[in-house]
Amino acid sequence: MDSIETPAIADKDALRRHYGPISGLAEKKVLDRIDPHARAFIALSPFLVLATAGADGSADASPRGDAPGFVAFLDDRHLLIPDRIGNNRVDSYANLVERPGVGLLFFVPGIDETLRVNGRGRLLTDPDVLAAHAVQGKPPRAGLLVAVDEVFFHCGKALKRGRLWDAETRVPRASFPSLGRIIADQTRGCEAEDADRRIEDSYRNRLY
Repeated sequence: MDSIETPAIADKDALRRHYGPISGLAEKKVLDRIDPHARAFIALSPFLVLATAGADGSADASPRGDAPGFVAFLDDRHLLIPDRIGNNRVDSYANLVERPGVGLLFFVPGIDETLRVNGRGRLLTDPDVLAAHAVQGKPPRAGLLVAVDEVFFHCGKALKRGRLWDAETRVPRASFPSLGRIIADQTRGCEAEDADRRIEDSYRNRLY
């Protein structure tokens, strides 16, 4: 607990003094548009993390995944992320209607580098817009339109240190409790077996 009481860096000047100047290459690599390399990476990506923040300063990071290229490239400054069926928590979107800033982190399996996109988001519900992004005949419930402010590739040190794509580091699924068991233990509101059955049915029949 001692670390909680230790003084922390409290302002940007102190932060810069601690870490030193940013490298010239790291500063120059930031673009204000989606160039061909970024577009090709997005087309390969089946997964991203969406970060938002509420007006009260609370933050949220949420996974988004689908077939590679599920994020639509509209032009070099706009992306559309289809929102598939979920649990209706809509934490990200509750933040978004208060503060439009969004951060996206794109992953491609097998590639250690990632792509970061920062911008401003709006949630669209126009049926004509959503129809173009239907899967298995089912349109998304909404679409997150992202106006791009910053685009840059992030080096692979974090994924290399974590050995994220290394088959030897994969954790056997049976070694960790099922989601149904976890929910049952945490909520005391259901039986683990029943929760697991409902989760498996959702995975099998309600992905779209």
